[in-house]
Amino acid sequence: MRTFLLYVATAFAEIVGCYLPYLWLREGRSAWLLVPAFASLALFAWLLTLHPTAAGRVYAAYGGVYIGAAIVWLWAVDGIRPTSWDVAGAAVALAGMGIIIFQPR
Repeated sequence: MRTFLLYVATAFAEIVGCYLPYLWLREGRSAWLLVPAFASLALFAWLLTLHPTAAGRVYAAYGGVYIGAAIVWLWAVDGIRPTSWDVAGAAVALAGMGIIIFQPR
């Protein structure tokens, strides 16, 4: 469970770090949003170093969690209800993440 929560924190740090420049560039918001964006992306990079397995495996599994987190973001922040296709795709990605991370050692 700790590993999964670490992946979730990593995903949200990356999403926030990318969403804030999006708001600046696409929505005309303040360029000051780049300051917390930079901090969030630095946090994202640091969180990646805390994962207890090889970097390549971390990046591969992280992709599944990122997809799930992005679907949650779509609903919670963008206000767009995910379709059943969105949910199914995220479930498949999370299943792939589980296979990679929770394999017998």
